[in-house]
Amino acid sequence: MNKKTVRDVDVTGKRVLVRVDFNVPIQDGEVTDDTRIRAALPTIQYLIEKGAKVILMSHLGRPKPENRDQFKMDPVAKRLSELLGRPVKKVDAVVGPEVEKAVAEMQPGDVLLLENTRFEPGERKNDPDLARKLAALADIYVNDAFGSAHRAHASTAGVKQVRPDLPAVAGFLMERELEMLGKVLSNPERPFVVVLGGAKISDKIGVLERLLGLADRVLIGGGMANTFLKAKGLEVGKSLVDEEALDEARRFLEEAGDKIVLPVDVVVADRFAADAEAQVVPVDRVPPDWMILDIGPKTVEQFAEILRQARTVFWNGPMGVFEFPRFAEGTFAIARVLAELEDAVTVVGGGDSAAAVQQAGLADKMTHVSTGGGAALEFLEGKELPGVAVLDPA
Repeated sequence: MNKKTVRDVDVTGKRVLVRVDFNVPIQDGEVTDDTRIRAALPTIQYLIEKGAKVILMSHLGRPKPENRDQFKMDPVAKRLSELLGRPVKKVDAVVGPEVEKAVAEMQPGDVLLLENTRFEPGERKNDPDLARKLAALADIYVNDAFGSAHRAHASTAGVKQVRPDLPAVAGFLMERELEMLGKVLSNPERPFVVVLGGAKISDKIGVLERLLGLADRVLIGGGMANTFLKAKGLEVGKSLVDEEALDEARRFLEEAGDKIVLPVDVVVADRFAADAEAQVVPVDRVPPDWMILDIGPKTVEQFAEILRQARTVFWNGPMGVFEFPRFAEGTFAIARVLAELEDAVTVVGGGDSAAAVQQAGLADKMTHVSTGGGAALEFLEGKELPGVAVLDPA
């Protein structure tokens, strides 16, 4: 990684403004999944130990004026305080006099959490005025929010853009993300196998193009596979199909040949519901009124055989509607296969696939589980991420 990190700057006694990704699920005022908070702990603890004044900022959800209360950062501050074993002060504003006063009163080792950055209308517009007010709080800027690095917002890119003199470095999570995803792109051990799932091809055309050029095999499941199956002229019933991407799917099939591996059997349901009637059928026997909701057992075995030969695996997107237990088996089976690969680098690309390996209790068996779904895909596509571009070169 050719960016400076928190190790490369003297943070002692300095006001360190850290963009973290605390966009976590909250129910009844409690954080229900603290994975993203835990992912930021190494950077926060390092800064505390070095005697920095740690000012944290993050977005949370998509608040509107009428529902702001449910997107306040208070439950996050509470959970972070429990994980750190020390108080975390939380202010009810992102910028302004209350924030300035709280920052002025900080002692080395203190941790302050600002209110949800999206409460400021200028955040998503990368408003220079908001960015200047945020930058004024800091002696050093740290971006540790890989999951938001593909967005050019005031808190991810604007702070450094309005203060080019401000030291801007990566946190440990950002460093790890760029290192592991960079390894997939630049120097994968072979065979390199990509597993792609999720709903739509059109969201992933760029990354599919890039990975088809890099990978030895690309295994496709989930809703994406339906589009490829239909592009081959097969009946897919009432399955989710990305109609706009059928021509692209045909092109990929023509150009990639047997590099693309599609399901040979699927689990179909008579309706989209957890308690739907289901059956396993070959891909050329999908009933016209049914829909594909998972890959079948023969496909799992075919995919597993290819994955067991791999030395590098990148996985993004579930193999079926894994929110419904009956249609989660394909996704969890792939997670189990990856967990058993002892000599391979296994990188899970955020989003639903990260959620799936967490649910399966197998996240610690992967080499790396990315915290950024969209950011990981854009990085692998070769796009420059605004939140990374602004960081100081090493």
